[in-house]
Amino acid sequence: MAANRLAILTLALLAACGGDRGASMAADSLSRDLQRLPVDSSATLSDQAAATPVPAPAAPVAAKPKAKPKPKPAPAPAPAPRALAAGTVVATTVDREITSKTDKPGATVTGTVASDVMDAAGRVVIPAGSKVTLTITEIHESENKGDKTGKLTLTPTAVEIAGERHALDGSAVALERTLRDRKTNAGDVAKVGAGTAIGALAGRVIGGNTKGAVIGGIIGGAVGTQRAIETQDRDVVVPASSRVEVTLGSTFTR
Repeated sequence: MAANRLAILTLALLAACGGDRGASMAADSLSRDLQRLPVDSSATLSDQAAATPVPAPAAPVAAKPKAKPKPKPAPAPAPAPRALAAGTVVATTVDREITSKTDKPGATVTGTVASDVMDAAGRVVIPAGSKVTLTITEIHESENKGDKTGKLTLTPTAVEIAGERHALDGSAVALERTLRDRKTNAGDVAKVGAGTAIGALAGRVIGGNTKGAVIGGIIGGAVGTQRAIETQDRDVVVPASSRVEVTLGSTFTR
């Protein structure tokens, strides 16, 4: 149907342009062409636009291979132990008074470390405030005037650092120990009495009379008193908070 309409429209145009003869010739030619071409009159015209071509699916993208996990770094080497060489001096202050009047061998006392003690690398090994345990291994009062120090030996046995106890080997010296006079006791009185008796006996032997005995007794008493003074017991005393130096006898490690 659409083809027939197109043919009629063409003939009309040719007739208008070229006259009857031209129109006749065009009609004959068009008629022959129409006879050659089969016309499908059942076909319907479609006014819809041509379908948009569907693009071909994109090629699949190859999956990226999974990255291999990075190996874990090797653990850092353990730090070298902190150590102090033998001969290192640890300055402490004694926490209580030590005296030969009350303390006996075997008693213990603590000292407080006065300042940080560092190793050769500058690391703190024994921090200030740590507690050093000192054992009194020997203590004895002075018994004569020529004894200026009495007997006192302190031995360090342990140090407590941040709540952890470490064995300690070495020696300790109390730098501020003194001697304190005791009050006259029965022993001192006996020394005076013995001197008096000896003097009196010597006076009687020498003088042969009571006067000589009295004089000898006075002289003997004076000698006894002097002896008592010279032999009067004096206690070794280390005041609280006084300095005690601890010297390590072997390597200390923590």
